[in-house]
Amino acid sequence: MLEQIEGSKAMAKVIGLCRPQVVCAYPITPQTHIVEGLGELVRTGDVQNCEFINVESEFAALSVAIGASAAGARAYTATASQGLLFMAEAVYNAAGLGLPIVMTLGNRAIGAPINIWNDHSDAMALRESGWIQLFAEHNQEAADLHVIAFKLAEELSVPTMVCVDGFILTHAMERIDIPAQADVDAYLPPYEPVQVLDPEDPISIGAMVGPDAFTEVRYLQFYKQQTAFRLIEQMARDFRQRFGREAGGLLRSYAMDDAETVVVAMGSINGTIKDVIDEMRGEGILIGLVSLVTFRPFPAKALREALTQARDVIVIDKSLDPGMGGPLASNIAIALRDMPQSPHMHAVIAGLGGRPVTKASLHRVFRQALIQPWEGPHFMDLNERVIAREIHRKGKARRSGPSAENVLKILERERAERAQRADAERQAAAEKETS
Repeated sequence: MLEQIEGSKAMAKVIGLCRPQVVCAYPITPQTHIVEGLGELVRTGDVQNCEFINVESEFAALSVAIGASAAGARAYTATASQGLLFMAEAVYNAAGLGLPIVMTLGNRAIGAPINIWNDHSDAMALRESGWIQLFAEHNQEAADLHVIAFKLAEELSVPTMVCVDGFILTHAMERIDIPAQADVDAYLPPYEPVQVLDPEDPISIGAMVGPDAFTEVRYLQFYKQQTAFRLIEQMARDFRQRFGREAGGLLRSYAMDDAETVVVAMGSINGTIKDVIDEMRGEGILIGLVSLVTFRPFPAKALREALTQARDVIVIDKSLDPGMGGPLASNIAIALRDMPQSPHMHAVIAGLGGRPVTKASLHRVFRQALIQPWEGPHFMDLNERVIAREIHRKGKARRSGPSAENVLKILERERAERAQRADAERQAAAEKETS
């Protein structure tokens, strides 16, 4: 049924249709509306046979989900940013124990300095934890991916993270097709745990493992992730057949039939990129897009196949590894190194801390890649004047203060100077008019 609804509320409704048995909730912007919505659905009885547990922290939220999943319940939680880091130990434990928990991650920047706006820093910080990571492009997919995530997690007994861009998706009002309960039930069977704590058949979960077996246990995690490639594609096809629309899969192509330059990105930014590609195509520029839906496991083979004809690849990262560059670009570089004719890669860092990624900025960077390649990451819309002033300050005095506050002071001074110049120009124009 079509509804004009906030993204978080739509996700809550669809998660409820997946019949979770335990929902562990702790609020943190921008995912709070999801667990609030689920709490209301449990309270009103729209979601039945579900225990909604308020906990005292993000670490507790996932810890309770781990206990519930180990006891045989379909478990769900959600978090964002520092909340994900706070539960980091439990994130690794859930994967190591092979518990099929589903978690929504409302992607948000990680401090310091404090920033509550969107980028992919949180997901990238725990990309090696052993969770499957799926990225939504729009709110319909954000809702739909949860149905796929429960099925995938339970088939493999691997926890799965649905990554949705904070505020851009979570708080946006869109028309969403909320599926019928019967269709969700037909697609997602009742949970049958692979492992379960049972007083009648006692076992240990998470026991100590020494050097003689740890490599083998970790290899089995790797094996599950490799097995996920086939299942992710199959479940996307099954979803399309059941619900009549695309969701999930490893990656999707846009305007790729004859593309010589290809953009690769994840998440909601792909909508703006498609608009820019349409405009550049109108000028005769052969440019296309590959949108990654699955980041973990990383679809290297599918990506190589998609980029066979590409001469240039422009990778848009919404996160930064300060010692290396963009995590997505680093993964793509590894994936492409064995190609017979590897395309030239251009790495772009964009949208950090919620900075708008505009069509004009994308046009500039795409055209620059066509004309003059660059080495290392390009920081889109970087204020180089501010950077130069702060580096100069650091070079002059050892006790130069924190960079974040210094940059804000520089920007404030520049705004004040621009305002003074504008006032002076207006006054001069007024004096000229009266004379």
